[in-house]
Amino acid sequence: MSNKQELHVIFGTGPVGRAIADELSAQGKAIRMVNRSGRKDIPQQIDVISGEAKDHAFARQAAEGATHVYFALNPAYHLWLQEFPPMQASVLQAAIDNHAKLIVMENVYMYGDTHGKPMTEDMPYSAHTRKGKLRAGMHRELMAAHQAGKVQVVTGRASDFFGSHVLQSAMGERVFGYALEGKSPQLLGNPDKRHTQTYMKDIGKALVMLAQADDAYGQAWHIPSPRTVTQKEFVDLIGRELGTDLKVSIPPKVIVRMLGMVVKPLGEMVEMLYEFEDDFIVDASKFEARFGDIATPLEEAIRDTVAWYREQQLITA
Repeated sequence: MSNKQELHVIFGTGPVGRAIADELSAQGKAIRMVNRSGRKDIPQQIDVISGEAKDHAFARQAAEGATHVYFALNPAYHLWLQEFPPMQASVLQAAIDNHAKLIVMENVYMYGDTHGKPMTEDMPYSAHTRKGKLRAGMHRELMAAHQAGKVQVVTGRASDFFGSHVLQSAMGERVFGYALEGKSPQLLGNPDKRHTQTYMKDIGKALVMLAQADDAYGQAWHIPSPRTVTQKEFVDLIGRELGTDLKVSIPPKVIVRMLGMVVKPLGEMVEMLYEFEDDFIVDASKFEARFGDIATPLEEAIRDTVAWYREQQLITA
């Protein structure tokens, strides 16, 4: 199928959706993006449609003519249980109705606490958290549709994000943003435990690679990440890029719990603190064996992320 015949419809214009669009744009693909809020700063050459993805009639119309549909939506953290399932169900049906392939961004919550053991795609789903159980159920829904022959589905899984446009993440604004403002970056849990962080540009590249590989469908794939270091080592590398020593701030769990009673998104983070109390390592050997190791070197990824945050400071100054 030629580029002119393809239409890639991306539901979501957050960091993941933008990373997908950047990769597709570099390949000269036709792109349509879908969100609730309109164009914002989406490049003019990309078609943008605004509406409610949970509305199936809208989702079906937004995906009209698509050869590939990407599910890159992510509701507010405290609204996951209510918002996520109907969003996915609507976009899934839109892909089915339009005879399009479906590419879905997932995370690794469904595995639960592996007590430091590296996560692989063949691990059982042993989630003990509400959001982990939700993710497991949503994946099973996708694979059931694939196995029933209704649609071709492939999913990519990543650890915590960092990179351009990433604000709400463990290595988001409270780390990079604070560091550039001369504040102490805020970490969770044990700063001396290793924690895989996935670079946003690599996510966009990996999802497009999965979309274009017929043999990838019907499976979940871990997206390659830069080398895994401890949270403290990660912050030290940011400090090296900035030419300064950064002193981290780590709020006690009891404080996180107390604040979570007032700040709903933070409250939803409490059940996920296990991720930061032991080694949290995502193994992408399966992807690397099929597609190669596409991960950006850690120092380069941090340098590019610092540059993006600096640019935002100039824009808002």
